[in-house]
Amino acid sequence: MSDPSDRQAPEDTAPARAPGTRRADGRRHHRSLFVSDLHMGARGCRADLFLEFLEHNDADTIYLVGDIFDNWQPMGSNWTPTHDAVIQAVMARADEGARIVYLPGNHDAFFRRHYGTYFDRIEVTEQAFHIAADGRRYLVLHGDCCDVFMRRARWLSRMAAQADGLLRGTSNLVNRVRRLLGMDELIFIERAILRFNTLIRYGNRFEKRLARLAADYDQDGVICGHYHKPALHNDFGVIYANCGDWIDSFTAIAENADGGLQLLRWRLEDDALPAEGRLGEAEDAPPMAT
Repeated sequence: MSDPSDRQAPEDTAPARAPGTRRADGRRHHRSLFVSDLHMGARGCRADLFLEFLEHNDADTIYLVGDIFDNWQPMGSNWTPTHDAVIQAVMARADEGARIVYLPGNHDAFFRRHYGTYFDRIEVTEQAFHIAADGRRYLVLHGDCCDVFMRRARWLSRMAAQADGLLRGTSNLVNRVRRLLGMDELIFIERAILRFNTLIRYGNRFEKRLARLAADYDQDGVICGHYHKPALHNDFGVIYANCGDWIDSFTAIAENADGGLQLLRWRLEDDALPAEGRLGEAEDAPPMAT
């Protein structure tokens, strides 16, 4: 990894709209948005929900914090027109003038062979050093470099990914049959997946390692993905922000007008509501304790 002192800080420019405001088209505007772990092409990816989120939120800078695609599983069998629509929506934001920064993760590591700037607006880089509106500096990266399983037992991570896909495929099949029979869906498989993922990460100390890395780079915090566990706290001396994922948590990190960070949660549709009232909304999670 390169030293931030060797990089030129990005030029701060005045946003076209005040962050946190609503555009004429209803989109909520942020200074910066950080999203990770869509895993497009994998079973369980909720590209539809992320597309809804994009339709209701925009930013001057959008950081795609790794594992946006997933080539650990056959992508073609799980790819849908909604996945194409997500790519088109991101490219449309670039055409509108948003800066797009792509930081590849372990599931889309093939992009690490293509660092550089593309289409004048898409930057692909290993890590970024983001300067917030309040002057705080953040190390932004996917985070797999601090995962001991990726460093010492990559096979275990791949096995976990395959098991995750198998369980989600089984869950989809079971619930499809139950819906046809007029029965309620089961969620015990999803709970088993969450417990399995927690088990293999036990003792990893992922957050602490990333916080230490940010401190070593003399940054005020770190913004990452990888762990699929949304978080925003300063328990380890610097701000730790994890974007979460778009398989289970449906979350993103947003920077508001004064430079503060917020954890946004996209609510799932409520089947009890009439069709016109089902659209999700981005909720601000409780503010980080300082």
